[in-house]
Amino acid sequence: MASSNHPVRSDSSGATASTPKLTIVLVHGAFADTSSWNNVIGRLHKNGYTVVAAANPLRSVGEDAAAVAGVIDSIQGNVVLVGHSYGGSVITEAAEGKGNVKALVFVAAFVPEAGESGMALSAKYPGSTLGPTLAPPVPLPTGGHDLYVQQAKFHGQFAADLPETEAAVMASGQRPVTDIALNSAPTVASWTHIPSWHIYGDADKCIPPAAMAFMAERAASRKTIVVSGASHMVMVPHADEVAALIEEAASAR
Repeated sequence: MASSNHPVRSDSSGATASTPKLTIVLVHGAFADTSSWNNVIGRLHKNGYTVVAAANPLRSVGEDAAAVAGVIDSIQGNVVLVGHSYGGSVITEAAEGKGNVKALVFVAAFVPEAGESGMALSAKYPGSTLGPTLAPPVPLPTGGHDLYVQQAKFHGQFAADLPETEAAVMASGQRPVTDIALNSAPTVASWTHIPSWHIYGDADKCIPPAAMAFMAERAASRKTIVVSGASHMVMVPHADEVAALIEEAASAR
């Protein structure tokens, strides 16, 4: 990026530089909400970045990407678009045609080709134990089902490297994803022409680490970080590493 797109930083008087703002847009994944980014947001704010944690509807890749694209359209200046888990599929489509999206950051995320679903990518390699942890599907009046993770299994499946009490709060507040969403796919793959950065944990039980290594290599990742012992919720206990990678993507040229 050009130097004029660097993030605005405040001086001690609260004044900001005259350069255009760069905004970090964070997109959460399935069974989560915007609070999953809280630790990362705090670090980005401390370093002067403008941050928007977008609400991901978790209905289908197309519908969710349209919602995130609307957020992008509302932002003046350049954007770094960040997706966690299923949110990676969403940002893959949402960034297409958005000239202000200068970088993509995938955090323990799917990085699909056009027409490739998250479920298909996860099945390419062994290691995901998500299926047996799901609660009975909840039928929707419009068709399809909402999916939840059994609360008693959330800690071990999603966030084994967090205190059990913290994971229990996440489990209680999880937002459901539809079975339609997990089996839907983007119609485009913006990472083929927008530079991307990748970070994930080697103890992820939701998306096999081997699958994420494959996706990062296929996307010609500018930088890939593998966090030893990190769970699927890598951005919570390892917010420093995730925020630092986002800042690296924001400052790249």
